Amino acid sequence: MKLLMHTCCAPCSVYCIDSLRKEGIEPTCFWYNPNIHPYIEYKTRRDCLKDYTKKVNVELIIHEEYGLDEFCKNVVDDIPNRCTNYCYKKRLTETVRYAAKNGYDAFTTTLLVSPYQKHEELIKVCEELSALSGVKFLYRDFRVGFREGQTKARELGLYLQKYCGCIFSEEERYEKQILRDLQNT
Repeated sequence: MKLLMHTCCAPCSVYCIDSLRKEGIEPTCFWYNPNIHPYIEYKTRRDCLKDYTKKVNVELIIHEEYGLDEFCKNVVDDIPNRCTNYCYKKRLTETVRYAAKNGYDAFTTTLLVSPYQKHEELIKVCEELSALSGVKFLYRDFRVGFREGQTKARELGLYLQKYCGCIFSEEERYEKQILRDLQNT
């Protein structure tokens, strides 16, 4: 099976790559994440993934697009639903487009490893894109290996980010602290 795996970052790819290889599936990683901000975060995650895939001998395709303006324009009216209504669709549509154009049998995503993602909504987006494109969606509930993958990523010295990627998820990371600070002023 020729599998294209949308890849959000190196740490999330660790368990996904390992478990797919145990099944005899050799994934090709596909970097397309115009939601990640600021640029230094985008670059750090991308470069860490480049280094990691080289180290574990996995092909990496980089579709370069730093898209702060477009991202903000498309989520500003519905920030609470940005992941489902824009972010997942944007990144996975580009993944499926590339897969279809380049002869891949199937696609998946490392977003399926995170217990912090909206898992069922993510599956629905993938299934819809599969039906539209004819490229099979390879579903695996990678969440069972999230902690294992994170532990291995730490052992390997990979950059471990502290938020999902967009500027709004970074704000959410600090919400409790912000509320405490406001209450103390």
